[in-house]
Amino acid sequence: MRDAQTGFARAIVILAALAGLMLAGGVAAQDNAAAKSAVILKLDGPVTPANADYLAREIGLASAAKKELIVIEIDTPGGLVDSMKTIIKAVLASETPVATFVSPQGARSASAGLYIMYAAHISAMAPNTNTGAATPIELGGAPSEENPFEKEKPAAPAPDEDKSAAGDQSPPSEENAIGAEDESVRPLANDDALRAKIINDSVAYIRALAEEHGRNADWAEKAVREAVSVTSRDALDLGVIDLVADNLDDLLKQIDGRAVKTVAGEKILSTAGIAIERIEPSLVEKILGFIANPNVAVILMSLATTGIIIEMWNPGTIFPGAVGVTCLVLGLYSLQVLPTEWLPLALMGVGAVLIAAEAYTPTFGLVGVFGLGLFGFGMYYLFPEGFRVSGGVIGALLSFVGVFLALIMIAVVGSRSHGPMIGAEAIRRREGVVDDWHGKEGWVIVEGERWRARADKPLHPGDKVKVVEIDGLVLVVRQAKAPGLLAGFVKEAA
Repeated sequence: MRDAQTGFARAIVILAALAGLMLAGGVAAQDNAAAKSAVILKLDGPVTPANADYLAREIGLASAAKKELIVIEIDTPGGLVDSMKTIIKAVLASETPVATFVSPQGARSASAGLYIMYAAHISAMAPNTNTGAATPIELGGAPSEENPFEKEKPAAPAPDEDKSAAGDQSPPSEENAIGAEDESVRPLANDDALRAKIINDSVAYIRALAEEHGRNADWAEKAVREAVSVTSRDALDLGVIDLVADNLDDLLKQIDGRAVKTVAGEKILSTAGIAIERIEPSLVEKILGFIANPNVAVILMSLATTGIIIEMWNPGTIFPGAVGVTCLVLGLYSLQVLPTEWLPLALMGVGAVLIAAEAYTPTFGLVGVFGLGLFGFGMYYLFPEGFRVSGGVIGALLSFVGVFLALIMIAVVGSRSHGPMIGAEAIRRREGVVDDWHGKEGWVIVEGERWRARADKPLHPGDKVKVVEIDGLVLVVRQAKAPGLLAGFVKEAA
């Protein structure tokens, strides 16, 4: 009996151990499956606070979840430096390897996008894509055309033949040495000094990123100082990127088994048969990202201008003013997150004022057309190269505002062309019908009112008459002409 109980207890222990092993194996398999997944993120459009928050958040979550790989698909003209650094900090702090992939074909990764590529553990591009042009843009004005690092150095003085002939080998005096140094080293002007500091800081930043991952630091410096750009094939030959991949599947296939170095140490990527999980931005981030588009920004500012002008021209309408103010707030947000030139923005403001002036004090379109020209010029140069507004969008907006001005002009001209609307003068040249008539005097009905009238010849009740003059409270009328052949096609007033 005791042996049977002992055997039964051993069987229970063995079964429990097997169950524990199976459970542990299942948990390990689940962990391995969770780790064997790649998170796909997207940077499409300018680098703004909205997409920077989205990328930084998802990179942090993927790193905490021990994902196998994070891929950022890039198609950007650049963006704000602070937002770019937010993304780069998240990439550098990630324990999960981050790969940047400039795709699809025809995409680009300019300016801030190049810095993000250099920060990634793996950098790849699709065919027919390009990258580079990473020179920092000075907001609020065009950069100086003169490079502060290319100051012309004075030519070395020619050897003094007389001294050579005399054998004078004496060293230069201290005063001469200081003077020579002053000639060769000239202090930069304030604007050039500021630009030089910005460029030097950017060069040091991208070189540090390049050295971390063994990429071409010299070319990166040229991209900052000289704004050079390269295609995907040239980038691969120059050591700017790690590989060229046709698509995402090709990228995952090429990096399988590659060793990368993260903050957690070296890691061997295992991407064969890996699960792919695409994570989109939140609705608010999508809306903010949509607003932070140069074309959308100028549309919002145009709608804001039009709505506010309509509200000022016809106070109490409410709806146009509310739409205008809303578009103005959204447009100002766009201008805040985009690299904006303030001089073109000021020209747009002057143009809007001139358009409003045309609505209030019509000058037969001269001021309005000039205002439209300033507004369009400002829209085109509002953003630097790479962020330029589409010519089609500018044309459509100017046409819309031009039609609006034309309608205002027609309304104003029409209001000036008609006579008085009330009183006796309002019925001059109006037509009426004879109500009662005796000899050369009688009563007529004009505009629904009964008036005493006289004429130079007898009339009959029912005859149509036309007012030609007003003598006190008596209308001077004459019989209206008989309708012509085309009168049947003319619509009579109700």
